[in-house]
Amino acid sequence: MSNATVNTAAVQYEPVKQTSITPQDLAVCLTRELKDIIPEGVSVPDRDQAVAIFRRYLGRYQADVRRRFEQHELKGTLAAKEISAFTDVIVQGTVDLALRATAEGNGGTETRRFAVAATGGYGRGLLAPFSDVDLLFLTEAEDVAATHRLVEYVLYFLWDLGVKVGHATRSIEECIEEARKDTTVRTALLDARLLAGNKALFAMFEARYIVACVEAGAAGFITDKRRERLERHRRFGDSPYLVEPNIKEGRGGLRDLQTLYWMCRNTFGTRHVTDLLAPDFIWMGLLTEQEVARARRSWDFLWTVRLHLHYVAGRAEDRLTFDMQPVIGARIGYTRHGRQNGVERFMRHYFLTAREVMRLTHVLEPAVLRQAQGAVATAPKPDAEMRDAGFTLVDGQILPESGTSFEREPIRMLRLLDWARIRRKPLHPMARHELIRWESRATTLRDNPEAARIFLDLLCGEVAPPPPRRRRDAVSVPDSVKERDAVPGHAHWLHILNETGIFGRLIPDWSRVVGQMQFDTYHVFTVDEHTIEAVRILDEVVAGRMADEIPVAYELVKDLHSPRSLYMAVLLHDIAKGRGGDHSELGAEIALELCPRLGFSAEETETVSWLVLHHLLLSHTAFQRDIDDPKTILDVADVVQSPERLRLLLLLTIVDIRAVSPRVWNAWKATLLRELYVRVAEVLAGGLATTERDVRVRHAKDMIAETLTEHEMSQQDIDHFLGLGYAGYWLSFDHETHKRHARLICEADARHAPLTVETVPLADRGVTEIIVYSRDVPGLFSKIAGALALAGASIVDARIHTMTHGMALDTFWVQDMVGGVYEETPRLTRLASLIEQALSGHMDVGAEIAQAGFGHMPMRMRAIHVPRRVVIDNGASNTHTVIEINGRDRPGLLHDVTEAMSKESLQIASAHITTYGVRAVDVFYVKDLFGLKITDKTRLAEIRERLLVCMKEAEEEAHAVVDSKISA
Repeated sequence: MSNATVNTAAVQYEPVKQTSITPQDLAVCLTRELKDIIPEGVSVPDRDQAVAIFRRYLGRYQADVRRRFEQHELKGTLAAKEISAFTDVIVQGTVDLALRATAEGNGGTETRRFAVAATGGYGRGLLAPFSDVDLLFLTEAEDVAATHRLVEYVLYFLWDLGVKVGHATRSIEECIEEARKDTTVRTALLDARLLAGNKALFAMFEARYIVACVEAGAAGFITDKRRERLERHRRFGDSPYLVEPNIKEGRGGLRDLQTLYWMCRNTFGTRHVTDLLAPDFIWMGLLTEQEVARARRSWDFLWTVRLHLHYVAGRAEDRLTFDMQPVIGARIGYTRHGRQNGVERFMRHYFLTAREVMRLTHVLEPAVLRQAQGAVATAPKPDAEMRDAGFTLVDGQILPESGTSFEREPIRMLRLLDWARIRRKPLHPMARHELIRWESRATTLRDNPEAARIFLDLLCGEVAPPPPRRRRDAVSVPDSVKERDAVPGHAHWLHILNETGIFGRLIPDWSRVVGQMQFDTYHVFTVDEHTIEAVRILDEVVAGRMADEIPVAYELVKDLHSPRSLYMAVLLHDIAKGRGGDHSELGAEIALELCPRLGFSAEETETVSWLVLHHLLLSHTAFQRDIDDPKTILDVADVVQSPERLRLLLLLTIVDIRAVSPRVWNAWKATLLRELYVRVAEVLAGGLATTERDVRVRHAKDMIAETLTEHEMSQQDIDHFLGLGYAGYWLSFDHETHKRHARLICEADARHAPLTVETVPLADRGVTEIIVYSRDVPGLFSKIAGALALAGASIVDARIHTMTHGMALDTFWVQDMVGGVYEETPRLTRLASLIEQALSGHMDVGAEIAQAGFGHMPMRMRAIHVPRRVVIDNGASNTHTVIEINGRDRPGLLHDVTEAMSKESLQIASAHITTYGVRAVDVFYVKDLFGLKITDKTRLAEIRERLLVCMKEAEEEAHAVVDSKISA
């Protein structure tokens, strides 16, 4: 060990005085200790003793590298290099033992025509703590049996040490043949590095392999790597902005940087440069010093995160899950700064790094392709108008003409995109390269009217129609032609603006949400990616391509008068997230300042600002309020005031929810939003006056009476049914539901049945309706909710009605755990059976819920902190007190809180259940024991405290059950 190393350790680790072992020290120590255990007259040490020595030093150097890495003495890449260097010594020592052991077994004849090489990432001299050690056993030995014995010795020895080995045994001819057939093998062998064995054999392999690569050509290899990358991106989510990214395989991760490296090595022949960003390599002069520095920082950051992931997980782990994010962010040193907590700062750094990797790809890959493929044979010439604008075409792709300078005339960057949009020409890779190089010059365009016009055209301008196709072409259109003729939507241009960095330069407020994540399980993307996805969804709606999935939106968009305002509102609806405070209010202020700069009129600006301010109004009302309560509808109408604004707001709400993730949107949410829209539109058209309530009740009764008469129900049964429901009941259901209730109630009353359960799948609404007709007893809702939780059903809405003769008619709308409809007969039967057991007393629901515990939730979800909160609102309804419960979603939550409400003598009239990832927002409309709103402040405080205590105790009990199961 060098004196410098010893002195550094002594200064930093007094009084512990820990010292670091070097690979050279390790080799010396192993040689000495192995020599000490060899008996006299024997050339090979006892295998078990040798394994014990190797294992001891293996543990020592692994612990030493980990200590120095976690104490920030080593960065990620340096730590990975040290692990690789130590592993070299272990493998070399093992091969030496194997050669001696097999030579002794062969009567002293060693296997000479044999070499061991590191391949893949290990060949590049970088190794994560729990990654596989990839080895190539290269042989030309005539004695195949001896070679196999040697390989077997090495592998079993390494396996006994706990080293994970990926291996192949091949001759030189087999290596070249396999590389020819499989790009993965060709890639791995690019980085082959001799560890031990015959140097001449390995040199021969290198020479022949280089010749084979040159003969194969770089173009095919690059094509294969690009196709492989595309498939990998699709497999891992296609977006670099997923909130639980795979840092190795995902887009913008380590594998993308390695792919660039392989393309460069294969194209430029830099065979002996193993460091991805070595000073003597730095991409062969293709990058500027600033770009190289950014690439090097990205490379090192990703390796640092990867090593932390391995150490924390204790295994080869490359997915940055929710439970890992705060731990690793803290280990690297991210803490709260202002309103942003440490984990969000850390993840923003990650996403900005992923974007930097993509930018590097756009800058470097075109140059590599040009070198590999040579000049384009034929290049369609641009028309005079395009040439006069400073642009040309190469291989059908648009790029700046020679002499066009983005540095001198930054407006040409936007003109380039405008020409590409109008002429429907894809950007040439070199054009994107230039946009990234000069994106900082876009800062000068913030108050440029032409830049504002082009930006708005990219955001919401008319999309050029595809060129007419001759009739005979319609018979069979190749996929390549379809892809070429596909019309890029507005989201396509926003992605380019965002990835090149021009977007944030033009609109500084946008730069603050680039890479901005929310540490929850509801939002799948970062804020910028979610927003661009929302624009894409709006494009799909406008084009009519989502008419089946979102029919209400398709109908609305036909009559839209302000599409430009809608697109801008979609772009700005989350622009103020991450700043603290109400992002809707802050975003509305940003819209008031930004829209005039972009050329919006005062009326358009006011509309955009209003939409941003109220973009959560309809979703909050539809999912968390009783839309059958007239006051709910009147309150929304009072805010909206205009049919056009209502249409715009509903479209914004729909694309916002749908852009969170396809799984968040469902038919039930569509139904609720559509019903809310229809009722508010009715008020804005002059209907639903409070004085019409009795008229609407009378109309509902007349309609159902007429229908039941047509279905030959006796007049006595009809009169009996019409006399059961209070006014709220008749206004809470549609005509078809009333008809089902009438049949169920009359049949049950005729049999004097104490309990009737009916299940009705409603596929068009995306839910299963469960009707429970029973004697009204305290805790009825709680028992039903508990039974449904045990069945794995998720309640999304509920209506509770006590009829005039004392029976309860409770209606629940449920989905399965993945948001689907219960349709199969066995599942429906189980739902009904569990409810009957719970209400008949044959099952202790509370005990069963407690035993179910908290174990359904993965560990990564438990890392999300969900504070318990109870909000009581007496202004949302004229007739009920509204209680809103916020807490961690889990089986049995509804049972627990409704049981607590029952103990507080509260009558539940309706429940509205919404989940946002692991956060549940459950809203209940309640009255007291006498059927009145609760107004006493002391009583309200008692209820609130009781519910909070109930939630806390139930959660702790569930945790205790899981802990006991784990211990067992």
